[in-house]
Amino acid sequence: MKNVLTYACLILMLTSSFMVNAQIPSTEKQYLLDFNKSTLGEQWQNKWNLQEDPSTWYGVEIKDGHVTALKLYRNNLKGSIPDGISILSELKTLNLAFNTIEGELPEDIFQLATLTSLKLEMNKLKGSLPQDYSKMTSLEELSMFNNLLQGAIPNGIGDISNLKTLNLSSNYLEGSLPKSIEKLHKLERLELFGNKLAGAIEVDLGRLVNLKELILSYNQFQGDLPSGMATLSNLEFVQLQGNDFRSLNSLLRLQSSKLAVFDSDDEFLNMKFGTNEASRTRLVDTKYEDVKRN
Repeated sequence: MKNVLTYACLILMLTSSFMVNAQIPSTEKQYLLDFNKSTLGEQWQNKWNLQEDPSTWYGVEIKDGHVTALKLYRNNLKGSIPDGISILSELKTLNLAFNTIEGELPEDIFQLATLTSLKLEMNKLKGSLPQDYSKMTSLEELSMFNNLLQGAIPNGIGDISNLKTLNLSSNYLEGSLPKSIEKLHKLERLELFGNKLAGAIEVDLGRLVNLKELILSYNQFQGDLPSGMATLSNLEFVQLQGNDFRSLNSLLRLQSSKLAVFDSDDEFLNMKFGTNEASRTRLVDTKYEDVKRN
């Protein structure tokens, strides 16, 4: 009998501990309710039962009494992301990709200091990118391809010191490539194809020593490709076609032996670096990469 009572007490303690850990501040819960309403939660594929505890809600992850992840990928979200998301002060992952979210990005989304992954690709987000990223020192992945974003890529984006993936492809971004990008020493993937980016590239690409993928296709870049790019020994995917580059001669000295895909408007370089894999370009693959990586 004593063992039974001991076991029952242990179960009660564990259950109570779980309930305490699952509880979140009322301000965080209220934001989730606002988010649900603003994105037409009654039409979601996986709906929330608002009468139950947030720890049971689809895509919500809670740790130590705070919301740490919101993963609502391909869940038929519509409407807009409401302001006030910075109240989720411990949020590490925000994945709202492959929905039909409209409107502009709430400015305070870039005040989330603990965020490591922000995935908003394949939506209908519009407006311009914010200027200030100084608080996003933990962010490693910023993916917003296939939206309706306009304006220039802000110089402040170079402050995201731990960024490894920057994918802003298939938007309506214009202007030059900000020189601050060369400060992103941990960057592995830079994908910007299908925008209206123009002018000469003044960024010293050679400083991006960890770069594996460089996708600049179908913009309006001009001038010579920066000579520093030849020192990038980790490159695996390079796509430069559909621009107005005057010269790609710096690539004749390219030191990478890992290239799997190389596409440009220079047939000699295509032959020099081309592989049997070349037809499987990132231009096609990027549209579906979230399915594979989610």
